[in-house]
Amino acid sequence: MALSIFFFSLFLFLFSNSPADAESFIGVNYGLLADNLPSPSDAAKLLQSTSIQKVRLYGADPTIIKSLAGTGVGIVIGVANGDLPSLASDLNVASQWIRTNVLPFYPASDIILINVGNEVSHKTFSYVLEKTRKLISSHLMQILLSNDLNLVSQLLPAMQNVQKALEAVSLGGKIKVSTVHAMTVLGQSDPPSAGSFAPVYQAGLKGILQFLSETGSPFVINPYPFFAYLGDQRPETLSFCLFQPNPGRVDSNTGIKYMNMFDAQVDAVHSALKSMGFENVEVVVAETGWPTSGDSNVVGPSVENAQTYNGNLIAHLRSMVGTPLRPGKPIDTYIFALFDENLKPGPSFERYFGLFKPDLTMAYDIGLTKTSSSGSQTSQSPPLGKSATSVGWCVPKEDSTEEQLQASLDWVCGQGIDCGPITPGGVCFEPNNVMSHTAYAMNLYFQKSPENPTDCDFSQTARITSNNPSYSNCVYPRAGWSGDESLGGAMNKYVTSDKAIETSGSECSSSFLSLPLFMIIFFFVLPVSHHMNFL
Repeated sequence: MALSIFFFSLFLFLFSNSPADAESFIGVNYGLLADNLPSPSDAAKLLQSTSIQKVRLYGADPTIIKSLAGTGVGIVIGVANGDLPSLASDLNVASQWIRTNVLPFYPASDIILINVGNEVSHKTFSYVLEKTRKLISSHLMQILLSNDLNLVSQLLPAMQNVQKALEAVSLGGKIKVSTVHAMTVLGQSDPPSAGSFAPVYQAGLKGILQFLSETGSPFVINPYPFFAYLGDQRPETLSFCLFQPNPGRVDSNTGIKYMNMFDAQVDAVHSALKSMGFENVEVVVAETGWPTSGDSNVVGPSVENAQTYNGNLIAHLRSMVGTPLRPGKPIDTYIFALFDENLKPGPSFERYFGLFKPDLTMAYDIGLTKTSSSGSQTSQSPPLGKSATSVGWCVPKEDSTEEQLQASLDWVCGQGIDCGPITPGGVCFEPNNVMSHTAYAMNLYFQKSPENPTDCDFSQTARITSNNPSYSNCVYPRAGWSGDESLGGAMNKYVTSDKAIETSGSECSSSFLSLPLFMIIFFFVLPVSHHMNFL
């Protein structure tokens, strides 16, 4: 019996850490404000060809929900803002909504979350306040604010009724209930540790946060570094927003140096939750992205910037580093958006956030296809430069800080480099530390043009070595290298993992899963002894 339990536990261990599972935190928004979108069935096939594991809908389109049946893709559906009053006042309305939009499809279609309302605290007040402040009277402004708060007051009872309706059909807990907030729900975000909700919303949010805590549901937010850049268009701000190498920004309260805007915005939300006594409520990013085009007077939208932001974001998520206030835990993040939406109102850039074109081809490559995102059994050399030989391998300098290394790692993996081998399940994932992962990524980037030593600079945090840092089955490619050179002494510097050291001080294998099955059994069975700085 004990042996059976052991084998079952071993089975769970071996198969619960697959690359697909490891990337369940990557999602995408599927908007429908366009007249040239592919069919839902074609969109579903497209999603299955990628590492995208979750899809967020703004409504509950039955054709799309049905097309995703059996795909294993988690589905987030939404309740329209206009439906909040009726849902809040009548449980029967909520029950009918569940009978219409959930029961015909679940569980074949894996509905995981219902967002009751979308940016309710933002749509009617904040946008008008910022865009038309000088055009309307203060009296009208007060009316708008009053209407906004009245709608906000409907959120909690609407969420509670939807939750009760789910529980009535035994789906309570299986499908979570939340609502989506814009970053304007924060009254302060700089520095991140001082993040707090706007006082005008705190009373209403307290009940919502209590509901989320009691039901295990997430606080859902829309952080957009793109909009932060529109408010502060200095070059260093762009680098900070795009996960590119930059000096970083120090939180004056904690001393933590933030290397990208995304982490700073998300941690401001974490701090706001903590200030209300709900630091254990999970944060989910419902929207974030970067547009590829826009009006000529708007600085920032471009294919290059969109590819850099989204590619580096994905690399950052895959690194499993988390944020400074929540280290080691990736954040469920839904990229905006699956397709461009040519009928979307507002500034022209609002129509150009798509990762894919209507013909299902990529707008740009950020490593989402399964062939480019999954780890392989052996690491492969990228297309190399024209040089027939190379002076060596590019590796981090020993005095590089973890923040510098993480910034370089995020940047490299957003440049079209195949970082699959250093993602969970990849042959170079272990040892799982920033130094090792960055060393592999830096070298991959350098080997594209090894005749150019400046490609091994990384803000003066890298150097070229003649010692081969390859180890086990993890091969660091080099132009002109046939693969028969001996493994160099750099190996211990860059691949030693604290997790691979026993308490006695002896080194263990860096890859547990590379052990033969009988050895795994042996070890387990036998006893073993500035201004808008951040928003």
